[in-house]
Amino acid sequence: MSQPHDFPFDITDVAELLHLRIRRPSPQGLYVDCPICNDKRGKMHINTQSDTWRCNYCDESGGMLALYAKVHSISTSTAYREISDALLNGVNLSDHAVKFPDKPKETPVEAAPAADIAVRNKTYTALLAMLTLSKEHRAHLQTVRGLPDEQIERLGYKTMPPFYMCRSLANRLQQNGHQLDGVPGFYQKDGQWTIASSSFTAGIMIPARTRQGLISGFQIRLDVPLKNEDDPPEKDGAKYIWFSSAGKPKGTSSGSPAHFVGDPNAGVVYVTEGLLKADIAHYLMNRSFAATAGVNNMAQLEFLLKELAENGTHTIIESEDMDKYRNEAACKGALKLHELARKYGMVCRGLNWNPNYKGVDDWQLALKRNAYAKEDSRKNFRQRFMYGLCDFEVIDDDIAQWHESTECTCELHEYLGLTEEEYSLFVRNSDELENRLLSQRQEQRFRIYQLDVSLYKVIPFAFGGIKELQKAGHEYPPAAQYRLIHDGMLHCEETASDTGRLTRIAELFGDALPKDYRGRSVAPSDVIELYDDTGRRYFYRDTDGFCPVKFSPMLAKK
Repeated sequence: MSQPHDFPFDITDVAELLHLRIRRPSPQGLYVDCPICNDKRGKMHINTQSDTWRCNYCDESGGMLALYAKVHSISTSTAYREISDALLNGVNLSDHAVKFPDKPKETPVEAAPAADIAVRNKTYTALLAMLTLSKEHRAHLQTVRGLPDEQIERLGYKTMPPFYMCRSLANRLQQNGHQLDGVPGFYQKDGQWTIASSSFTAGIMIPARTRQGLISGFQIRLDVPLKNEDDPPEKDGAKYIWFSSAGKPKGTSSGSPAHFVGDPNAGVVYVTEGLLKADIAHYLMNRSFAATAGVNNMAQLEFLLKELAENGTHTIIESEDMDKYRNEAACKGALKLHELARKYGMVCRGLNWNPNYKGVDDWQLALKRNAYAKEDSRKNFRQRFMYGLCDFEVIDDDIAQWHESTECTCELHEYLGLTEEEYSLFVRNSDELENRLLSQRQEQRFRIYQLDVSLYKVIPFAFGGIKELQKAGHEYPPAAQYRLIHDGMLHCEETASDTGRLTRIAELFGDALPKDYRGRSVAPSDVIELYDDTGRRYFYRDTDGFCPVKFSPMLAKK
């Protein structure tokens, strides 16, 4: 195939010079690790037919000179000279750790053009009618995702068919008059139509729908994430792939369509990453949602935003995951959404939530399940009184509840949280017990410091644990990037440990925030100061617990 340029080299030569690591082949080239954003999951596609590249994670793209130039921060003219000099001076494949395969001499499989949306919707709807949802997948959607059966049925989730059923399903669709040519996911094998399915694609089919509710494609939530053989065990694999038959005879690419769920004429539309996430958030919030497969997968979303604007949508609520504050690629995608909304005359506002939850669906599901609900009500009388959450007279109400309870099997003093000796004191003289407990109660002063985050300044360890802080090159939290959010006081037992006091603060400033509090929920990367007459102690909120750290509060913003 002739190249679209007259250069004495092609993109595989450039990729070899950059030591790019091959992850897997594609019909048009290769997937490699991206040297721009340093993502190690093979998200960059090298198109060996057009000598172009694009990273599906950071959204950088261009020609082969631009690739070399971006990696080395030089101009394209300098890149051309360096590449030519390197090849001219005998730099060959044996000099590199990775050898790119020769371009295939056989004619590449030509992708079939996608069928009209009405055709795809008709074929996909018929396919779903032939499929079922396994018990395991239904249980996952119910228990982990929080979806009731009614919503599962309405959204149309089904289990991906096994490969041995694919040819018969395709045959039945054809016999019923449905078109398969140009429908992503269908292709011809040995002259007969079948479905692109294998043991690797087992999972839940998530329909991608247009604003009108037509099915334009499917994402597959994989049962077993796809990982490279040499990936470390702790590294996550790809959890979602498109239902696609690109690269197969008469096959068609999915086209990575955008997804919409909710009122097609909504004035306010929320936008997030992930089709399943949007469906769950729509159900939990009763709001209209649009979604892309990736935070930088904006090509199809732009068409949807234009359509929404033309049909009365005036406000877009950017609801991308909270890692947009620490991840350059996610931040870039969120900013691009703001730009696209303004391009079509819509207002765009960002939605932030408790950073302990990455996605809008996680946050809303936690609220529904009341993860921290009524934490104080589950504490016994003694705990509540020592925390300053109730007056002493409440003990009479708790005693009445114990007498009326038919389920409580513990002794009354245990129910109240008192020792036998304390309860005996209460029976003799309630005032003496109150005075004893008050003598054991202490006031703890504390301050909360939180990172001053914005979409325009990515902080690599934002909402991350101590390992992320250290990975970002900090031994201790950089106080200049923090802001003093709250200066308060809590009651606790004088024998309470620092860990117990810090845990109590995290509970108080969790999902249900006090009315006079102006900060975010306490989350990883926050710094909490405990102080009294004896001095100050600083603690970094880790992903699980707290770590003592050094901190310079005078450098923090007020």
